[in-house]
Amino acid sequence: MNQQQDQLATLHEIRNIMDRSSRFISLSGLSGVAAGVSALIGAAVVKWYLVTHNINYQQDAGLNLTREAVLFMVAVAAFVFILAFCSAAYFTIRNVQKTNHRIWDSKTERMLVNLFIPLAAGGIFCAILIYHNLLYLVAPVMLIFYGCALLHASKYTLSDIRYLGLFEIALGLLASFFVGYGLLAWTVGFGLLHIVYGTLMYFKYER
Repeated sequence: MNQQQDQLATLHEIRNIMDRSSRFISLSGLSGVAAGVSALIGAAVVKWYLVTHNINYQQDAGLNLTREAVLFMVAVAAFVFILAFCSAAYFTIRNVQKTNHRIWDSKTERMLVNLFIPLAAGGIFCAILIYHNLLYLVAPVMLIFYGCALLHASKYTLSDIRYLGLFEIALGLLASFFVGYGLLAWTVGFGLLHIVYGTLMYFKYER
């Protein structure tokens, strides 16, 4: 009986080693927390802008936004993305150095390619929506494509990311029906969910 248990334990260890060799597992949970904090700061800036310009996003679902307001919100979203990406790179590189893994290899490349293809498609689609003045769909579409990107990349990194992706997609679909709450959904999806996910991943894999 003990011999059989030892064999099962050995097979389980071999499977874990093979899984680690095919996945990028050095993604830091702190990068998710930093991304969430960045999104909350961005949402607060947008909210301040809307209030100071007497724009009620929830009431008109962004239909009456001026070109200046749209450009401001796009600039804030771009800044949040850059800040989140830089913080993710910093914490992940720090985590890689702690675990003595390589920063760039085939696993990293596969993960990034599968992450950025849906992100790029979503970015282009959002630009098309803005061009056609369908502003109320931009926030839901961002959440949906981002969720798809996480699902796609989860095959090449921590599998837990797929749950975050599913929540992002569900939130985006919900915001597609209740278009007046697009900004709130964006804040929850990119802010609060990232912080919760990052905290859980940090205590699960890095503590």
